Amino acid sequence: MDKTQSNHLKSYGLAFWVLQQGVEIDWLLNYRGGSYLIPYHEVIENECVVRNIKYEVISDVQASSIKQQIAEPDVNMEVMQLHKVPKIAVYSPKNKQPWDDAVTLALTYAEIPYDIVYDEEVISGLLPTYDWLHLHHEDFTGQYGKFWAAYRAFPWYQEDVRLSEEMASKLGFDKVSDLKLAVAKKIQEFVLGGGYLFAMCSAADSYDVAMAADHIDICDVMFDGDPMDPAAQSKLNYNNCVAFRDFTLVTNPAEYEISNIDVTRSRPRSLNQSNDYFSLFDFSAKWDHIPTMLTQNHEKIVKGFMGQTTAFNKNLIKPNVLILGENKAANEARLIHGEYGKGFWTFYGGHDPEDYQHRIGDPKTDLNLYPNSPGYRLILNNILFPAAKKKERKT
Repeated sequence: MDKTQSNHLKSYGLAFWVLQQGVEIDWLLNYRGGSYLIPYHEVIENECVVRNIKYEVISDVQASSIKQQIAEPDVNMEVMQLHKVPKIAVYSPKNKQPWDDAVTLALTYAEIPYDIVYDEEVISGLLPTYDWLHLHHEDFTGQYGKFWAAYRAFPWYQEDVRLSEEMASKLGFDKVSDLKLAVAKKIQEFVLGGGYLFAMCSAADSYDVAMAADHIDICDVMFDGDPMDPAAQSKLNYNNCVAFRDFTLVTNPAEYEISNIDVTRSRPRSLNQSNDYFSLFDFSAKWDHIPTMLTQNHEKIVKGFMGQTTAFNKNLIKPNVLILGENKAANEARLIHGEYGKGFWTFYGGHDPEDYQHRIGDPKTDLNLYPNSPGYRLILNNILFPAAKKKERKT
């Protein structure tokens, strides 16, 4: 999985497929870009050929030598065993949206199966049947992404409002914002109980904003039919948030932003596609297994990319949150992680790692053109995380 790999993204799909066959895998953290050590079977080799994945057949002696090298105390490497097939859910509306989801693009390209769930499934209590939940282009505050000013006359926006209001009524809620808060609380229960949450773009910050605004009306009249609470800002409860604190709401309904957590409008003007990069931190593979897994890559400097939520203001991140990737000069975090109850969460800023400024209505990214995308690898690391446990060494 270093720079010699012909298709990093499909390699994750192969690993998932091998687990489906009942074969355990050793994930060699920090060894040649986070490579996989898989028992040899001709059918697995054939699958590598079909998927255009570079592989090497090595002897048992060579495999033992690699593991001995990794076990050396002064070497920042570790063996993690992938031992189960994670059950994956993607939170996504049933109606077609005018944008694409980088995670579903990655899962589909890598040939990793997943289920689509939305409000009805979440409220009905389906989440605990999954190991991993992904959120992407969602607004849990009930403000429809604050697209009202620019897109309220567009059919897709009007349909989204209509379907959301119908679903809220069907499930017994007076407002869409009440439904979305209830969904956010169900997701909270899922993570507390041991689930794994991965969120990108607007889902990440809108989740925490919605939780902080529990029982507070932060929606203006065009979103829910009545004015917002003028004292909403002073009533926010940051203890309800998993990642952020002390943020300020953006109350202007015509402004394409919900809070100052996102840095899209505040980042330096000099930052653009030619110089926008973020760096991944190095962690101790032998002690910090989880962050090491989540940052496995063949590149440590990754191209930045924008989104409705591009990156996170570092000043507003809670002190117990682990920053995995950052643009230090711009004071923004791109990839953050934390524990919550028995579970874990990871937030990734930006919309599409291979489309710097993906706009509404733009064609979806063709990952056949980016099989070795470092930005997309950071998504797929999360897929295998629930399957991992530390490899016990024989004494």
